[in-house]
Amino acid sequence: MVELRLGQESVARTRKIVHVDMDAFYASIEQRDNPSYRGKPLVVGGSPNQRGVVAAASYEARKFGIHSAMPSVTAIAKCPGLIFVRPRFDVYREISAAIHAIFKRYTDLVEGVALDEAYLDVTENRQNITYASTIARHIKTAIFEETKLTATAGVSINKFLAKMASGQNKPNGLTVILPEQAIAFVEQLPIEKFHGIGEVTAAKMHSLGIHTGADLKMRSLTDLTHHFGKAGHYYYKIARAEDDRPVEANRVRKSIGAETSFAQDLSDVGQMLQELEQIAQVVEQRLEQHETRGRTLTLKVKFSDYHQITRSKTMLAPISKLSTIFEIAKALFELISLENRSIRLLGIALSNLDNAKQTQVIQLPLFQNAGIIF
Repeated sequence: MVELRLGQESVARTRKIVHVDMDAFYASIEQRDNPSYRGKPLVVGGSPNQRGVVAAASYEARKFGIHSAMPSVTAIAKCPGLIFVRPRFDVYREISAAIHAIFKRYTDLVEGVALDEAYLDVTENRQNITYASTIARHIKTAIFEETKLTATAGVSINKFLAKMASGQNKPNGLTVILPEQAIAFVEQLPIEKFHGIGEVTAAKMHSLGIHTGADLKMRSLTDLTHHFGKAGHYYYKIARAEDDRPVEANRVRKSIGAETSFAQDLSDVGQMLQELEQIAQVVEQRLEQHETRGRTLTLKVKFSDYHQITRSKTMLAPISKLSTIFEIAKALFELISLENRSIRLLGIALSNLDNAKQTQVIQLPLFQNAGIIF
């Protein structure tokens, strides 16, 4: 295996980033703890009889096109024999803490992205290991030995490339992107595989003739910001394999939320409210996952012409339950004059978080397949 060497004169200033992503974390824990679930399509989430939402899907379920944030009723239609398991976030948090303890054996620069995902900066590491890929292998081995769960790792020179590397060989894989390989790797990458480019944005890029990283690299910063706003700056940099974001340990989160970009603009109010309720369920799951509540709810609406508005309400007491989140979001939505306009995006976020574990706050995942992002 080609190794990414630490400490060489030629790359002394190059960061060495490891991205670790647990394989189907919630679902794998349930299959580990209940042998009768193993090898079967399973989702962790709410029941289809209660209009629930999928929090996680096993690899067996993913073969049917089932993914996170999908309505449970849609999931059961795709796989009638699907097993539904209620989330056990207390168990998931405990196992996540054990995995983070493994990370800390190598570096204090650990940034959680979710309970099942983290970036590690191992440019300098506690065990003075020469190769970043060796550290990744040691971590994967320790995770399996201590939790009986598998993880996939990516290693490269920045967070974007490490994230892309970890997606190349799942499950239980390890991929290294060397500095000299970075540009070529990005240029050949299909645009829909880019982290941070969801289904709707990818479709728009395709309409503009952007299909690969090489196509994206051909576009000027002015052109990209014209079509994609502030996100254009991010697209411009990653097309060149550039990402200067540091690994931020113990970063305090200011809000938790979810939003959905629709492949087809919505014009029916009833459908808009159904989508809003599904988003509220995702937000409730994320709040429970992180044992937190929020006092300020913000509703985000983007119209088909890309005009965007937000409406907020602050409560005296923090909230976290679906019924309250949806009730407030619905009330804010009903104050908006649609004027026969269609909607391309809806989102809900809670801020002013009431969280006793602020120093352990983790960024939530981006659900590209569902068009739900945070």
